[in-house]
Amino acid sequence: MAVTEARAPRKADIRRPPRTDQPVKARLRRAATPWLFLAPALLLFLYFKFIPMAQAVQMSFQEVRPFLGNTYVGGENYSEIAGSADFGAAVWHTVFLAVATTAGSIVIGLALALLLEGQTRSLWFIRSAIFLPVVTAMAVVAEVWRVMYYPAEGGALNSVLGVLGLGPSEFLNSPDSSLASIAFVGIWRGAPYDMMIFLAGLAGVDRMLYEASAVDGASRFRRIWHVTLPGLRPVFAILLTLAAIRGLRIFTEVFLLTNGGPDGSTEVLLTLTYKLGLERNELGVAAAGTVLLFLILLVLTIASRLRRRDVRAR
Repeated sequence: MAVTEARAPRKADIRRPPRTDQPVKARLRRAATPWLFLAPALLLFLYFKFIPMAQAVQMSFQEVRPFLGNTYVGGENYSEIAGSADFGAAVWHTVFLAVATTAGSIVIGLALALLLEGQTRSLWFIRSAIFLPVVTAMAVVAEVWRVMYYPAEGGALNSVLGVLGLGPSEFLNSPDSSLASIAFVGIWRGAPYDMMIFLAGLAGVDRMLYEASAVDGASRFRRIWHVTLPGLRPVFAILLTLAAIRGLRIFTEVFLLTNGGPDGSTEVLLTLTYKLGLERNELGVAAAGTVLLFLILLVLTIASRLRRRDVRAR
């Protein structure tokens, strides 16, 4: 008589029902906990960022008259600021400073990162010293550079030019050199920041590629060109976006060093809107200028993100 043995079902044959033992309130509490920690920061952003932005958009379509009531004027504020000669000059000065500071800070920051890459204690000290301009208050930086740019022959930079056999320069006091002088300050302040970003990117470059290229007899320049720069491509994309936005939003350097002078040769978008709003009391026109600048930055940011997405997809 044959005896059949009952086979125990395998684990794969056992289908467990979905877990429903966790109460709904516990799941909701767990999901809401992070938002409770974020709530104070979100409230601050709402009060100090988003509400003023919405009010600026509203003011840009109005003739703002404090204590008398605002009047809706449609797009007249945009037409007025876009058609003014001061706005065109401010746009050109802003673009020039953005391009100059972006290119200069990235090139110098990359050079500093390549020179100071390493883990020795002396390099850490040098990198910290170079990074000091980034964390120094802009008011202090402006006063230092105002002394450096003193236009007399005995000024700090003019003394150096005299040693080199060059004539003295008026720097901030001349319409021909004031914009370039401000750009140099922006490069001096932005290059250390870019250096730190490049150093973080260099840490992610595969060292095996350096060793393989060295075995193949590649020179230092060829290793940088064919290994380092391709490995830093995502870093370049990030820095170009950040530096361009930083350049387009330049205000403090210009305001403290020249306040848009001499003769409007360093007037930028933010100093122009500042004067329109607080000196000429044209708050609606100033709000229109800030909205235009915000749209430019928004388009630049979206274009940069789309480009980075395309690069990752490839």
